[in-house]
Amino acid sequence: MRDWDLMASSTTIATPAATPAATAATTASSTGELTGRAPRDHVRIDDLWYRYPGRDVSGWTLKGIDLVLGAGELVGLLGPSGCGKTTLLRLIAGFERPGRGSISIGGQQVAGPDRLLPPERRGVGMVFQDDALFPHLDAWRNACFGLRRGQDTARVAWLLDLLGLGGLERRYPHELSGGQRQRLAMARALAPSPSVVLLDEPFSNLDVEVRLRLRSELPAVLARCGASGLMVTHDPEEALAICDRVGVLRDGVLHQCAPPRELVDQPATAFVGQFVLQSNLLPARWRGRRLQTVLGDLELRSRGEDGHASSEPVEVMVRPQALEFLPEEEGPAWITGREFLGREWLYQVQLGDHRLRWRAPLEADHPHGRRGRLRFRADESALLFPGGRSLVTLPQGGRAESLSSPP
Repeated sequence: MRDWDLMASSTTIATPAATPAATAATTASSTGELTGRAPRDHVRIDDLWYRYPGRDVSGWTLKGIDLVLGAGELVGLLGPSGCGKTTLLRLIAGFERPGRGSISIGGQQVAGPDRLLPPERRGVGMVFQDDALFPHLDAWRNACFGLRRGQDTARVAWLLDLLGLGGLERRYPHELSGGQRQRLAMARALAPSPSVVLLDEPFSNLDVEVRLRLRSELPAVLARCGASGLMVTHDPEEALAICDRVGVLRDGVLHQCAPPRELVDQPATAFVGQFVLQSNLLPARWRGRRLQTVLGDLELRSRGEDGHASSEPVEVMVRPQALEFLPEEEGPAWITGREFLGREWLYQVQLGDHRLRWRAPLEADHPHGRRGRLRFRADESALLFPGGRSLVTLPQGGRAESLSSPP
């Protein structure tokens, strides 16, 4: 039996008004075993370890994951391919058994050393990367697929209206647009009144306009349905835009889970800053109270704080907008690529062994291959790792050319 035959499956969203009776229906108990009012920590994961069968002893896919999903909260999971994001969803859903640790939903343990509750009894809805709709069933029967025999279908009618599918109940999947299919898949996942919805890259197969619209509607839909959400995505912008908190994984380790503003301002590790913000990471060394890099010097922002005069390697993380490029015919850096972002340019600049990102205003219109000097702008913020201490860039000799003037 495939995963989506065990749970109402799929992908995503919109928000018309509902009648009072339909709104009341959203508080109905889940078809699963877990019922009752959700505690503040609705999903709790403690010291979770997992490795796939056949892997050697050191081949853990997830390593010591601790994570809490609050009632009504939407949490995003970010990380490179193969870091364990989807595996974590599958463990919560009940498709895999943990090697160590425990998972609790609604205050009840569903997976642990001596317990493994089957997927259909966990009160969890799963939204897979593809919509997984049944082509031989119309929209109404697809949406009702996860209901028990004889269960009231009033909630399904309310969901179809909520998701903008009212009047399309008799259409088959091939008669719906991509966005409508995603909405229908979400209706099917929400129909059994799950307390938790797990979403595995729900917007990845949609065109840009539909993706932006549906992702903006997702938090409101989950809130109207009284469900918490855990969403896997590869897109940092998407996660930061709509999630209450965002977790960042790498090689099976959860580096940080925090609100978007905290993740941006105070990344716990250099990897978090580099992956989420696409920041530049540079090796540095102490020289007295200053840090030296190939782009210039920095110092600790708090002048009362001592530097670290050790020879141990450290790294400086600086955002692309904190750099400036000075065109010079014999300059050591050169532009290897650029992207037009609408209101600014994002340049790729090669400096020795370092490939760096530089964000610049539209006036700074430089062609591929232009050479010059790349350096810090003065009084810009940066972070020192390990430790995450705040740094400030220092003024340098020489005067930058006007970026609007011709090279």
